[in-house]
Amino acid sequence: MSQRWLVTGAGRGLGRAITQQLLARGDHVAATVRQLDALDDLARQHPDRLIVRQLDMADHAAIRATVDEAVAALGGLDVVASNAGYALVGAAEEASDEQIAAHLSVNLLGPIHLIRAALPHLRRQGHGRIVQVSSENGQMSLPALSCYQAAKWGIEGYCESVAQEVAPLGIQMIIVEPGRIATAFDRSSVPAQTQIDDYQRTSVGNLLRLHAMGRLPRLGDPQRMAQAIIACADSTSPPLRLLLGSDAWRNVERALHARMAVLDGQRESAAATDIA
Repeated sequence: MSQRWLVTGAGRGLGRAITQQLLARGDHVAATVRQLDALDDLARQHPDRLIVRQLDMADHAAIRATVDEAVAALGGLDVVASNAGYALVGAAEEASDEQIAAHLSVNLLGPIHLIRAALPHLRRQGHGRIVQVSSENGQMSLPALSCYQAAKWGIEGYCESVAQEVAPLGIQMIIVEPGRIATAFDRSSVPAQTQIDDYQRTSVGNLLRLHAMGRLPRLGDPQRMAQAIIACADSTSPPLRLLLGSDAWRNVERALHARMAVLDGQRESAAATDIA
């Protein structure tokens, strides 16, 4: 049966790959983009099954209006795929207050408002899936990405809580954690406003130089990842978290083992603070 999807950040990269594959198999898609002409080629090929709307994820009122319009146009939504976002790159103190606020507005508050706008519709129809594209950085951390990781760790915690709230209502949440993908995502990253010399001799400077030279490996195939996301959303019992990419699996495994080692070493000291 044809599915009805809402996909944000559909103009390029993973979002475009998801949209392309959904249309190719006969689904109906409401796609949001930053540049209105980004999906003109797909709109010409699928004029009866693709709705394209311009949306800035920092415009939280527009998010709700866009969701309502998609529901009205498609007669409901089976899957909401929250994919839009960008990275703010630099040491924590190098980013300006305005950059941090803008970044969290798009990458954390935007998805929260999207999920909140979709839930009443999914709840009324008694079913639905929400696919939140996070990152391996939602489970591990790297220097020079503190704001990006704040958004990803934050949205993962939010989604994990919401998943428990809505499961009895027939709504399921899927948190997608890709590694680095061979898309233009790096080129759309925003550099921190200032550069502090002290950090250029640390891991921050090393990572930024590798980033600038294009030396950071990108193993993820966006088409294969899109296929895996769609298959997961179609499955009868999807996992809460979907890891994509061998780099993501290695990095998350390493991070979780390190956290478990710290946890195991504090069993007795944690218990010692209980009420006697």
